[in-house]
Amino acid sequence: MNKQTLITLLLSIFIALLGIGIIIPVMPVFATELGASGFSLGMIIAAFSISRGLLQPVVGSLSDGWGRKRFLVSGLIIYGIVGLIIPQAGSVLHLIVIRTFHGVGSAMIVPIAMAYMSYLAPPDHEGRYMSYLNIAIFCGIGCGPMIGGVASDLFGFASVFYIMAVLSFGASGLVIHYMPVQPPGVGKNQNSLLGNMSLMLKSRKTMGILIARYATMIIMVPTMAFLPLLMTQRFAASGLQIGLVIALRTLANAALQVPFGKIADRYNKVILLIAGCICLSSAIVCIPLANSYMMILIIYGILGFGEAILWPVLGAYASKEGKEHYGHGTMMGIFSLAMSAGVFTGATLAGFAMDSWGMDFAFYVTASTVLCITLTAAMMISSGESRLIKRGIS
Repeated sequence: MNKQTLITLLLSIFIALLGIGIIIPVMPVFATELGASGFSLGMIIAAFSISRGLLQPVVGSLSDGWGRKRFLVSGLIIYGIVGLIIPQAGSVLHLIVIRTFHGVGSAMIVPIAMAYMSYLAPPDHEGRYMSYLNIAIFCGIGCGPMIGGVASDLFGFASVFYIMAVLSFGASGLVIHYMPVQPPGVGKNQNSLLGNMSLMLKSRKTMGILIARYATMIIMVPTMAFLPLLMTQRFAASGLQIGLVIALRTLANAALQVPFGKIADRYNKVILLIAGCICLSSAIVCIPLANSYMMILIIYGILGFGEAILWPVLGAYASKEGKEHYGHGTMMGIFSLAMSAGVFTGATLAGFAMDSWGMDFAFYVTASTVLCITLTAAMMISSGESRLIKRGIS
């Protein structure tokens, strides 16, 4: 059952995220054609993060007792519906409403997949197993922009969203047919959601992990949503060229997941966290300084390398915390909430910086914010681990 669950899970997540990746190159351009400013563009993304963030802990906690399959199927179907209705949007407000609904579906997909993977991971192999899921996520997002860029150039914006719908409905069919009704590991978490959240707040290590996940997601809006605008304005880039830059970042990340997952299982995770953070921040500072298409490609390759260090480390930390203290679904729901909060912060922060000081400062402000918060989180994790060791609970 575990092997079938693993294969079905990875394949369905890859297909679902392929659909999401397809719309990345066209969504910001489509929004600006409807009249979106820098702040409005941030709000379109933030609406998705708010609805997803609010529901993720609830869905994760419920999945620990009710089973995960129904949530995963529902989320994929919502993705499909969103792909059908986005082309019908006639205003920025319409896009905000649709993206809010999109966030509801997202709350039922990635956190549930992470909870599945957390359970399936053998002890001390959490980094490697979470890297498998990350590969599916990043390969989907990485391949999607290339397909989306070509489809947009050949057939127009609407075709891209319809492709997303078809892929999402197809993934839901895979889960319905092959995923077991009652997944393994359900029903073991006896604490309520509020009870677990209270325990998390008291743990310096857990809070450090969540803050680090929050901080490293602040980069998503400027590096994804603002990139098409920057490349279009400065290099007159085509949809395919934009898609290739985004694809290089995500595919480099995916290719390095398993090696760094193994490293995360064996070596000091705090050091890896700091190294990845410095790599990310340095790359983001360089983005507005790029003066050629090739330089943008190189910078985004470095960005993918830094993310490849971070994702298995934080995934392994979250998986162990879920196993030992809070339940897989609950921990991954809160972990994903931290991710959504980071994206929301990045959307509002970068949008404000762009409207106030220009697009370049959106990247500079983001880089400095991520660096400061992540280094603080690393110190919290290190301090929390030292405290546990002293108590003999390592």
